[in-house]
Amino acid sequence: MKRELVSIEQVQLGGTVITNVRAGVADLSLPSKGRVPTGSHIELNAGHEAILGKEFLERSHAILHVAASTQNQAFAALLMLCRETLGMDVGDLTRTIRAKRGERLPTVLSVEEVRRVFEQMNGTLRLMAETIYGGGLRVSECCRLRVQHVDFDNNTLRVLGKGDKFRTTLLPERLKEPLRQHLARVRALFDRDRAAGVAGVHLPDALARKYPNAATEWAWFWVFPSRTLSLDPRTNTVRRHHVSDVPVQRAVREAAANAGMAKPVSVHTLRHSFATHLLLNGVDIRQIQELLGHRNVETTMIYTHVVKDLRVAVRSPLDIL
Repeated sequence: MKRELVSIEQVQLGGTVITNVRAGVADLSLPSKGRVPTGSHIELNAGHEAILGKEFLERSHAILHVAASTQNQAFAALLMLCRETLGMDVGDLTRTIRAKRGERLPTVLSVEEVRRVFEQMNGTLRLMAETIYGGGLRVSECCRLRVQHVDFDNNTLRVLGKGDKFRTTLLPERLKEPLRQHLARVRALFDRDRAAGVAGVHLPDALARKYPNAATEWAWFWVFPSRTLSLDPRTNTVRRHHVSDVPVQRAVREAAANAGMAKPVSVHTLRHSFATHLLLNGVDIRQIQELLGHRNVETTMIYTHVVKDLRVAVRSPLDIL
């Protein structure tokens, strides 16, 4: 499978997508490790159609003890491998059985709990967490912010979301001054890179061809750059990448634990809390959908169930005694 995975990286996929494809294909293609029984995961017929059947879904759950989301991720990984890398016509998959995900409401923090989390954080990681909560960003979107995406005059952030689609979301007034101070420090790092002749930041291929000098311009520099230089595997060039999402994810979890919270809190909980708090404050669900970058409003509607639970005003009979 190694040869095919080399080709995956040549399809210009994002780093996270490549990682997911590697993991998904590994789950599907290593029956010798006892993870998936031989013959249960895929059949490639003479017509090059990938048949992903009920047997794989059932056995992957029973033997691997994996969640529906993991099964579907493996399905998507194999589908991408067949289509994008091997160039196969996978045929009609509309009747393919997929694992059903149980409906679970997201974990949401109260405004006071959000405040307590932030009180346990400091520096750049706190600024990132506040940006995620203040604008409803995904952690990857926060990491990939570029200088030109911050509009101080209009209090907005231009966010590159899923499917490489831009959307506009909120830049909280209280973050403007901390962000200005942060960008002043980042500018000093940018100037040192230019003086040292460091290669410019990574740009999408089409943009890099059209504007070859853009990679070394301040407008395209990262709002949250990595402290160290690293090798870009796509071009074999040493350059400065944006910061990894791992530190802020760890920092939020530790802050929640230090704040004494028993509920499971991740950095994505801040995005859920953003949407829920807007809904509680009367913001229209369609506007929240646009701010979050959801393709379908049905995805956003889950927060109405969260709000419904939070607004329950029924008194327990124990309190009446």
